[in-house]
Amino acid sequence: MPDIIQLLPDAVANQIAAGEVIQRPASAVKELLENAVDARSKRIEVFIKDSGKTLIQVIDDGSGMSPSDARMAFERHATSKIRNAEDLFSILTMGFRGEALASIAAISQVEIKSRRHEDELGTYIEIEGNEMKKQEPAGVPGGTSISIKNLFYNVPARRNFLKSNSIEARHIIDEFERVAYANPEISFALNQNGIDIFRLASSNFRQRIVAINGSVYNERLVPVEEVTSLLTISGFIGKPEFSKKTRGEQFFFVNKRFIKDGYLHHAVTKAYEELLPHDSFASYWLCIEIDPSRIDVNIHPTKTEIKFDDERSIYAIVRAAVKRSLGMYSVSPTLNFEHEKSFDVPYNMRFQAVPKPALTINTGFNPFDSDNKKIAAAGWQSQKDVSSGTIEKAFEINTNETLFAPEEKDLQVFQMKNFILCPQDDGLLVIDIAAAREIILYKRFLHQLGSSEVITQQSLFPQTISFSPGDNELVKEIIIEIRNLGFDIQEFGPNSYIIHGIPSDVDPGKVKDILESMVEQFKHNSSSLSTGLPDKIARSLAKSISIRKNSLLNAQEMKMMVKEILKMEDPQRNYGGKPFMILLKTAFIEGHFS
Repeated sequence: MPDIIQLLPDAVANQIAAGEVIQRPASAVKELLENAVDARSKRIEVFIKDSGKTLIQVIDDGSGMSPSDARMAFERHATSKIRNAEDLFSILTMGFRGEALASIAAISQVEIKSRRHEDELGTYIEIEGNEMKKQEPAGVPGGTSISIKNLFYNVPARRNFLKSNSIEARHIIDEFERVAYANPEISFALNQNGIDIFRLASSNFRQRIVAINGSVYNERLVPVEEVTSLLTISGFIGKPEFSKKTRGEQFFFVNKRFIKDGYLHHAVTKAYEELLPHDSFASYWLCIEIDPSRIDVNIHPTKTEIKFDDERSIYAIVRAAVKRSLGMYSVSPTLNFEHEKSFDVPYNMRFQAVPKPALTINTGFNPFDSDNKKIAAAGWQSQKDVSSGTIEKAFEINTNETLFAPEEKDLQVFQMKNFILCPQDDGLLVIDIAAAREIILYKRFLHQLGSSEVITQQSLFPQTISFSPGDNELVKEIIIEIRNLGFDIQEFGPNSYIIHGIPSDVDPGKVKDILESMVEQFKHNSSSLSTGLPDKIARSLAKSISIRKNSLLNAQEMKMMVKEILKMEDPQRNYGGKPFMILLKTAFIEGHFS
């Protein structure tokens, strides 16, 4: 039998490597930007067409390359940063593996123009699918210009898996911002389809944050500075009152490299403990300088994850530094033993409107009525050991059973914490209020998106809302659906919108939070391939404005909710497959007293 194991051809090996390093156009932008930074550039410009699918061009004024270096840069594992294994533990540059350009060249058509500043002539190279097409001397500016055309042209299956232009553009903007944040001393520009998205001048870190996010951020930032023998941490955190419903503005940079680290994120979150509502997220831009021998940056193909040799100490330092800054700038509460605390409003409730007290009385309730006795007893029943099979049978809602039609008799409803209790002929219906409200809104919005009727409640005072450039690309993609839901929303300058009207279900005072939350929910649902765009939009908005836990409803609101649920074709489960109501059968309740 002949041997069956053989070496892969270089072209195939490079395409496999490209799948690990270049997952989408944003991955190529990231690698080229990092190479430009490593070249000690002072100015870097990025030009994008069709969200990187047609063209990605990165121009820098860095050190440039000689003709032989320009050619060698596209070979696998060709790098100027590593000479031996020990160098892996002292890495301070962005790119070091030598995979990026080879991977990019394997799946695109590449043109490179480069010249060292001390040379009279530069070089021009054309590569297609890792095959050299042309190399010749050329009169080009000092620095390097790399153009990537028709990404994934020879891997059509990968190209078909790319998302819409808006989503791919958002990923490119995310990668651009991360590199721009980490290198404020370099001027950056990003141009998409001939329109400038960013044009950032050389500045300090605070000015770069403001330049990317807008001038209003200047008052929102609290500086962080801590120097220890293990590391130096610096940067800025956001004031609690400017927290967001989205997770986007959270950045860690270790030795000027953007990283994702859930452990360090938890350290920051703990520092904000009791300062933020449970569904809000603090913003932070934190830079950590540490001895490169104490970290391993070589554990992930995209180098966004690293390993610290002393995670617990770093966790403690980060948490203490953030907490200290919150205290120094009078953001967190201070101790005052002479102050009477009983009249204080909790910090996370300080900006909430005080709800009007409501009292619900059922005037028709008769404690001597036999049905009501069962209901009262069910609320005070002791817990007994019941086999799992019996419990399942007791709580099962048979789809063949018909719950009474809402118009046949008047509903009796009671609220117990986060649940509605509604007596039925065969037991007690228990409804999760938040989940039920969400499924009702979801079905309503889905129907509205499928119809031509748009119902909008015009606002007396129009509101303006701004998004980050990345989220704004996503808003552009779903702006028609947002309008069909009842939002009268129009563009109002770069990344900003003015809202003249809202749906009737939306609280006018929470429009900003709801739209931000909707964008965040849609962002998480956008990876799902099983549902269409209207379904994702309806889910996102329903989840954003559904009733939160511990909401007090009056009798009319509860009755309307129960009636809408009982009219549903399949009222047992929500769109996530989880049950939002159960029927506690009479036989099960009576079994506890027999």
